[in-house]
Amino acid sequence: MKAVLTRVSSASVSVDGDIVGAIDCPDTGGILALVGVGIADADDAWQTMVRKIAELRILDSEQSVSDAAAPVLLVSQFTLHGRTAKGRRPSWSDAAPGDIAEPIIRKIAQGLKERGITVEQGQFGAMMKVASVNDGPFTILVEC
Repeated sequence: MKAVLTRVSSASVSVDGDIVGAIDCPDTGGILALVGVGIADADDAWQTMVRKIAELRILDSEQSVSDAAAPVLLVSQFTLHGRTAKGRRPSWSDAAPGDIAEPIIRKIAQGLKERGITVEQGQFGAMMKVASVNDGPFTILVEC
């Protein structure tokens, strides 16, 4: 499982011109989490990802999402598993298919909510437009 976590002051995701998820957090900051599920991920990788999103100290004053009561915008991103070593066209064979990935993304969202974190989401499988105002900028890659 891979994620790109970006500290943001606001972020939104829209489908067909309609905003389906948004966070606005100019004071505390928040996290835009682009998460890609891999075909070879361990069964419990989603739990590690929940812990990383919630506990990494990447907000201002070295606070975590949990410390700051900051929101998360969670967006499924299979393209994080694209392989580009050969040729000019990425291979997506390392990405989990939708019927495997979608329930795992739901588990991540639920796991964050169970920790008391406000979670907004994109729409799985849809062509989405993601907008964000990066804070810092501060962006890290997480692999579980």
